Amino acid sequence: MRPVLVGSYGSVRGTLEPTGVACFRNIPYAAPPTGPLRFAPPRPPGPWDGIRDAGAYGPTAPKAPYAEPMDRLIPEVDIPGEDFLNLNIWTPDPAGRLPVMVWIHGGAFSNGSGSVPGYDGTAFARDGVVLVTLNYRLGAQGFLHLGPHDTAPANLGLLDQIAALEWVRDHIASFGGDPQQVTVFGQSAGAMSIGALLAMPAAKGLFRRAVLQSGAAHHTLSPGSAALVANRLASILGVPPTRPGLADAPVARLLAAQQQLRAEISALPDPGLWGEAALNLMPFEPVVDRDTLPLAPTEAIAQGAAAGVDVLVGCTRDEFRLFTVPTGLDRLVTDDHVERAATAYGLPPGRGVTAYREAFPEATPGELLAEIATDWFYRLPAVRLAEARARHGARAFVYEFAWPSPAFDGALGACHTTDVPFVFDNLADPGFAPLLGEARPQHLADSVHAAWVSFAATGDPGWPAYRETDRTVRHFGTSPELVHDPRRSLRTLWEGVR
Repeated sequence: MRPVLVGSYGSVRGTLEPTGVACFRNIPYAAPPTGPLRFAPPRPPGPWDGIRDAGAYGPTAPKAPYAEPMDRLIPEVDIPGEDFLNLNIWTPDPAGRLPVMVWIHGGAFSNGSGSVPGYDGTAFARDGVVLVTLNYRLGAQGFLHLGPHDTAPANLGLLDQIAALEWVRDHIASFGGDPQQVTVFGQSAGAMSIGALLAMPAAKGLFRRAVLQSGAAHHTLSPGSAALVANRLASILGVPPTRPGLADAPVARLLAAQQQLRAEISALPDPGLWGEAALNLMPFEPVVDRDTLPLAPTEAIAQGAAAGVDVLVGCTRDEFRLFTVPTGLDRLVTDDHVERAATAYGLPPGRGVTAYREAFPEATPGELLAEIATDWFYRLPAVRLAEARARHGARAFVYEFAWPSPAFDGALGACHTTDVPFVFDNLADPGFAPLLGEARPQHLADSVHAAWVSFAATGDPGWPAYRETDRTVRHFGTSPELVHDPRRSLRTLWEGVR
């Protein structure tokens, strides 16, 4: 018999999986963001009569497809419909009072959804966790900001995430979850979102713990940079650079314009044209608007924001290879490209690249570029977040996922996203096969997944917290091990830079 639960908005009928886990999909946590609500903060959903069928995934946020070859490597789901501010729940015991984990998906703030089959929460529920995935507004609809004089609310995608967390606080007890034991976790743009949530006043008290995978608190735009992006978007669309002008653009045209905009930034990453987006390579990101996000997250966290939240943060060893190997870019990179990129990231000319060549004497120019970009985008932000937490006496745990994928003849290494199926213990999901290849070590998934469950349940993933005196990092390679201050010479190279 399919389970039925009664909530304050109405009753929902889910499904009972063969494992005994109850699943409830497509539960609205906010009203459809259409018409006058398209560029407005999320509003509560309306109640419904009768029993709502929660047996299938609901609509996902509008988005353009990933470009080749990412469309074959990153699992994506696109379900049309306006009522896409919805969430999905897996629970082992609707009558329990269990730890809750809320997943915020990645996708460069322009792609992804909480409905990807690889994010199925059965393994978490099997291990005593209520798992929630959600959708939020993406691209311009989620992160448009017209600049310093824009008085309309910014960061609508983040406000959607907060609305979902408020829904969890108010309703998850009906599904067996403990609203006082909420862990928010995410990867890539999802982790960067969490870095912003740690600094947002409206998110205070909505979660007790946070896991940031391959993203931390560095990726934001200033209002001036957001204005550069918004003005160019309006120019592509041929509309005034105003909210009414952009709101009148049909969704399909808006998505096509966003694709063109991102291609332009990648082709000519000039800070004079794009501000911070030139280095971040993402036109739509959280904006430090002085209202919803009053301070840059790095600054707010350094001042003690969310000091009571336990943090688990880390990255994969070879993050940036996802963006260089499948595209063939790694074979086109020259020594001059490496030097120019390192200088753009702020490393001292000459000396910065020399330090990387000394650390990786056998590396090709493409591999050196990936090492430098991995540090700038992912590894250093994770370390800086852990350092800031430690200085305020808050607990932060650091990991590195280092299992090398055999795909692309092993050239991918432990690239961006390879950790996600291990975290969800979903190695068999076919959507991950092009990225992981055929040899997928279940014992490693057992270790990674267990660490995430332990952190959500107890605040301790199973290794010592990060301190600047010893800098302990859990290394998830072929066999998990503890390492202390890995890549020290390269870490110190970035001091005062990143």
